[in-house]
Amino acid sequence: MHIQLVRNATIIVHYAGKKFLVDPLLADKGLYDPFSAGIREDLRNPIINLPMSVYDIIKDVDAVILTHLHLDHYDDIAKAVLPKGIKVFVQNEEDAKQVESDGFQQVEVLTEDTLFEGIQLIKTKGEHGRGKDLLKMMGQVCGVVFKHPNEKTLYLAGDTVWYEGVKNEIISHTPEIIVLNAGNNSFHDWGSLIMGKEDVYEVHKAAPNAKIISVHMEAVNHWTLSRKELKSFGEEKGFTSSLLVPEDGESYTF
Repeated sequence: MHIQLVRNATIIVHYAGKKFLVDPLLADKGLYDPFSAGIREDLRNPIINLPMSVYDIIKDVDAVILTHLHLDHYDDIAKAVLPKGIKVFVQNEEDAKQVESDGFQQVEVLTEDTLFEGIQLIKTKGEHGRGKDLLKMMGQVCGVVFKHPNEKTLYLAGDTVWYEGVKNEIISHTPEIIVLNAGNNSFHDWGSLIMGKEDVYEVHKAAPNAKIISVHMEAVNHWTLSRKELKSFGEEKGFTSSLLVPEDGESYTF
């Protein structure tokens, strides 16, 4: 298994001989308006450049996974440059209709037992923030567990905070590698939309033997948790040996 952070929540996963592109945000720096989040609204998104060419990102991709369709996970450039015949996995029929309307011809809704080229893809639950009103505003999201006899189990949690649902997924699947969207991105006075440092620590306590990779950091205007702060927190809590905080473009092999 080879996992590379591109930028934000965009990652490349080589798993059981296949290349997956997850949540592609492929625009150049500053192409989009800032999110109206009350934070850094003077900065256009994405606030940093891609660490590699779009060609290298999409080259030889076997399938795309869209955990949801927010701009910072599925943007106009991705819609334009990805081959329309590529396999695209989405979380529900509503998202499938949207992606099909964007011209993609092989769109499949993830289930708890999706198979792709011998790889089991399991849709997992997530909550994109805390509180009924915020969850209604942010909409449905999902994560994905990857399983294959020749690979470690991988859990991509997606845009979620720590809650009972994430704990249950960890108990059910005992992942050895966990990717968390953990920039503590926040919206106005509503609070966190995704995991912050305390959430990451809860994941570690639930899966003490797993390697945790923290992404979705320092790339769009409403981030609030820096890589430096998360690393320091990991040292303070004593779980740095389990915590990986990649720079854009950095990769790991397991």
